[in-house]
This record gives sequence, structure tokens and C-alpha cells, in this order.
Amino acid sequence: MRPQNYIIMNITKEQIDDLNAVVKVEIVKEDYNEKVESILKNYRKTANIPGFRKGHVPMGMIKKQYGTAVRVDEVNKILQEALGKFLQEEKLDVLGNPLPKNQEGFDWDADDYNFEFELGMAPKFDVNLTPKKAVTSYKIKVDDKMVDSQVTAIRKQYGTLVSQTEVAKDSEITGTFVNEEAGIDNQATFEIEQVKGKKNVDALVGAKPGDVITLKTKSLFSEPGTYQAALKISEDQAKEMNAKVTFTLAETNKREQADLDQELFDKLFGKDVVKSTTELKEKIKEDGERQFVQQSDQQLMNDVTERLIDETKFDLPSDFLARWIKSSGEKPMTDEEAKEEFTRSEKGLRWQLIEGKVVTDNKLQVTFEELKDYAKDMIKGQMMQYGQMNPEDKELEDIAARILGNQEEVKRLSEQFMNVKMLAFFKENVKLKEKEVTFDEFVKEVYN
Repeated sequence: MRPQNYIIMNITKEQIDDLNAVVKVEIVKEDYNEKVESILKNYRKTANIPGFRKGHVPMGMIKKQYGTAVRVDEVNKILQEALGKFLQEEKLDVLGNPLPKNQEGFDWDADDYNFEFELGMAPKFDVNLTPKKAVTSYKIKVDDKMVDSQVTAIRKQYGTLVSQTEVAKDSEITGTFVNEEAGIDNQATFEIEQVKGKKNVDALVGAKPGDVITLKTKSLFSEPGTYQAALKISEDQAKEMNAKVTFTLAETNKREQADLDQELFDKLFGKDVVKSTTELKEKIKEDGERQFVQQSDQQLMNDVTERLIDETKFDLPSDFLARWIKSSGEKPMTDEEAKEEFTRSEKGLRWQLIEGKVVTDNKLQVTFEELKDYAKDMIKGQMMQYGQMNPEDKELEDIAARILGNQEEVKRLSEQFMNVKMLAFFKENVKLKEKEVTFDEFVKEVYN
């Protein structure tokens, strides 16, 4: 008799090609029978069958009623455990999960069983971190135009509203947009400068509170974001519907800009941090460029990712993966739908493999201590935003421990920190070409 904790060893792997293999597993009666008999004996003790006292039901009846189901369940447990251990011990790098082969005429009433599973093998490849053409690393500069625009925005934000009797070209107006058929009924405040087109501007300028102006949704505002705020629809929706809306003017005001004095500087940055307009502009430029680093870093990560996917060539077991997708989907799929889903997900899978290769080859795995320090830094940064400039390390440790006790948070933070490590690694190791641009130039190059 085999030992009680025996794990099936009669497993063989047949390599079909570099990317596909078949694992064959043999399970004999000796492997499962003792456990099945034990379970059936327990069933007999508790079975409640009319005509028999509890515990005195004939074993033959128990086996007839429950035997096959118990045997199937136990064999499947042994099968999954054995297969998992085999993959682990053989260090097989597989994609997806083993896929049971269709075995016609399979007989669960037999004593011994043979199972076959298809495997999709991960490809072998190398990652070249010196691409043919250097990847652009953008350094976004804040130009004078952007600084002046920000100064104007600050002066408007902290300025005072002066009521007007009629709308002028520099007015800030409040009113309600309505179109019952399109479901538009929204009060909004906006500046005349945000309105697009001479016809629309002329329709509003000169209007008095209480007046009703008819406008068209299409090409109404110069900035896409204004549509969402004013009409509660997107710019694309506004273009598509091109509906007439009524705008009932409630009030019109002129915003007198705030003076650039010490009182304003202190409101913005704290007492005496900034003491002149020149220092204000320098501060705006410094803060702006620091904020743009995040955007340029994200673009660098995107561009390196795309370049590595494009230049790292390897094949995938695509037929296997399409079948695996079909078998593991929540909803039934046709073969064609499964292939289409694989095509959609192929790029992401390629990046996962490339990223995993880079991490393994360069020992970039995230350790628990690194993750804890990263969590503490994030917590400290958040606390500083609320005025807690010097939190004690014990407090940070306690908060970090609570966060890292949640597996979902651990997963989220691990992904964030891995992105940080990968970005730092790419900056050090990938062939880059720095390019200094304004924000407008950056947007034009990247998004157009």
C-alpha cells in the first residue's frame, strides 16, 4: 500500500514543440480507495434512509448511492494536487492553466484513470534595453505664457465680483441651460471668454438678467471640459446632438482681479514665503515643473513599454491561449470570439512576460521592507498635506501595518511601487534622449 500522504508520481510530460506540451497523469485505485472508503463509512454513520436505523444502512446501498460522486471528488482532489506539485517541482513556466484534453468514452466506473492536460509554455527570450533608436525623455518646462496665465487665474480666483446690469465681453455669467428633449437642465457659471464663435458671443453680450438666449450645443465652448460643467454632456455628445438650448441669464458680474500684494502671497503660500511678483512667478514655475515630472515620467514609461513590446520578438502558444480563454470565460464563447479576445489581450500578455523577465534578470522584486518604507513615505506625504509636518515614526509604522494587513492594499501598493522601481531602472539602463519642451509642445507631440 502507498503511504497515506503519497502524491502521484506517475506523471509524464510530452513536449509537442517549444510552446506546447501535454502532461499525462495516471491515478490507480490504490491512490484514492482508502480515503473514499473512509468517507463512505462516515456517510453510513449519518445516512438517514427510510427503513433503516441510522448507522445500520447496508454498505452496498451507501456505495451505490454515493460511491461514484465521492470517488470523482477524491480523484479530482488528488489530480489537482499532483498536477500543481508536478508543475512546481519541474519548474515549468506555463501560461494560463492546464487545459484538460477531451477524452471520449471516459469511464468513471473503472478502477484506474488516465488524464491528459495541455500546457501552454512561456517562450524563452532576451530583452534588449538598448533599442535601435533612443527613447525620448521629455523635460517639460513652464514658459512665461503659462506663468502669466496662472498669475491671471490666481488673481481672478482671489478677486471680487462686481455686479453688472448687462453682459460684457469680460463678464462672468450665471444661468440655466435647458433642452427637455435632450435631458439638459443645468445651472452653470462661466466666462464669456470661454464661449466659442462670434455668433454665440454676440448673442450673449448685451443680455440682461432674465433674458432667454437660444444657442446650439455644437461648438459652443472653446475648451472640451466646459461642456461637462455647463451642460453635463461631453463635447462629442454636444457635436452629435447639435441641439438648440435655451440659456436663461440669472446674473452677470465682472471679476475684479486681486492685487499682487503680500496679503495675497501669504494666502497662497504662507507668511513671507513669497515676497514679490518675481518670487511668485518663480514659485509657480518651480511648482509647475515639479508637477509635470509625473506626466513626463508616465509618458516615458509608456514609450519604453511600447518600444520593448515592439522590439522584443517571441512567439506565443496562441491556439492554446485562445482555447484557454474560451474555457475560463464567465460567459460562453465561440472559437472566433475567443480568438478575438486573445488578440485584444495579447499586447498586455507580452508586456507581462517582458516585465517579468526584466524583474527576474535584474533582481527588481519588491521586498516587504521596501514596501513598508514606500507605504510610510506615502502616509507621511498625505499627512503633510493636512499640516502634520513631522509625524512620529511609530505612528507611521502603526498606520503602515494596518494598511499592509489588507491583501488588496498590499497588491495595489506593490503594483505602484514596482512601477516606481521599473521607471528608475529604465532611466538608468535604457538608451534615452532628453528633449526639453513646453507643455503645449508636449501635448502636441504626444497626443496629436
